[in-house]
Amino acid sequence: MTDKKAAIEGILFTMGDAVEGERIAAALELTEDEFSALMDELIREYEDPARGMMIMRVGTKYQMCTKPECYEDLIKLCHVPKKHSLTDVMLETLAIVAYKQPVTRADIEAIRGVNSDFTINKLLEYHLICELGRLEAPGRPILFGTTDDFLRSFGVSSIDELPYIGPEMVEEFKQEAEEEATIGV
Repeated sequence: MTDKKAAIEGILFTMGDAVEGERIAAALELTEDEFSALMDELIREYEDPARGMMIMRVGTKYQMCTKPECYEDLIKLCHVPKKHSLTDVMLETLAIVAYKQPVTRADIEAIRGVNSDFTINKLLEYHLICELGRLEAPGRPILFGTTDDFLRSFGVSSIDELPYIGPEMVEEFKQEAEEEATIGV
């Protein structure tokens, strides 16, 4: 019989993408507690600075991936761009999607006050947002939400880990925006 930690490691390495913890536990005939204990142990082992890999939790899924500090060396080998750069407009749109999801293009444009076709298409291309379905309304507009790539890119395991923006912060942002709008006048 294979060592269970080694089996988990092999599964995550081979699959490449994030895998539901429940599926791994079922495949290895582990209870939820046994699986959690083994995952916690493996994650700690991969935190060793001498290792170039890490195990990341993405919601209820797990994925083996390269540690961010190794990207520069990997890029030299692969000759690929480091990362897509996100403009302020893209970050603004991404924040709207993250905090308001599921959200339609019209909702995004109502908040931003401008056409957002290009930005939404770029975020789809970068796999930071995806189509979640269609709204049961006239025209059946597409609903957008964030992806696992979004969570990985921002180093969070779920949307719940995003900073809380309360009503007082919204007021502060409104005041700042109003002040910025009057600077050029």
